[in-house]
Amino acid sequence: MATFMRALARQGRTLSLARLRHPKLQQSACLISTSKKNKDISTTVDPMEKSEELKRLEKHFADTSPASEKNWISHGWEPTDPELDWFVHKITMFMTITLCICWGGFILAYQPDHRYLSWSTREAFLELERREKEGLPLIDPELIDKESVIASLPSDEELGDTDIII
Repeated sequence: MATFMRALARQGRTLSLARLRHPKLQQSACLISTSKKNKDISTTVDPMEKSEELKRLEKHFADTSPASEKNWISHGWEPTDPELDWFVHKITMFMTITLCICWGGFILAYQPDHRYLSWSTREAFLELERREKEGLPLIDPELIDKESVIASLPSDEELGDTDIII
């Protein structure tokens, strides 16, 4: 696609440079009428008589007022009552756009952190900063007492010939 666009741009530059070099290419075409302007031709034509159907259609389409009931187009909520259809349409759009989309988006964006994800991250950074200032290791090797871990491990006799995969 990029190759195609470059080729089009190159062609456009070539044409614009050709117009600058040859001023005759810049001249617009003059439209010349070749018809004879005879005044001898009769321009009066007898009008046709209008049929009943044409008269009825002209009368029907003469009224272009949007307030007219025959020109009413339903919004799709109420097929017979224009006022109720307009009201239901406006209420539905208000509820959908204003309440659901605008306020719903606002609530989703600014709701509290229920799972405390940002709180735990912030607390971890504060703890790391405190340990760095005090010169302590970042993670305490004695966080869990070794005796409690060793006490929960099985002995060699309990393991027997079980393969240990690390």
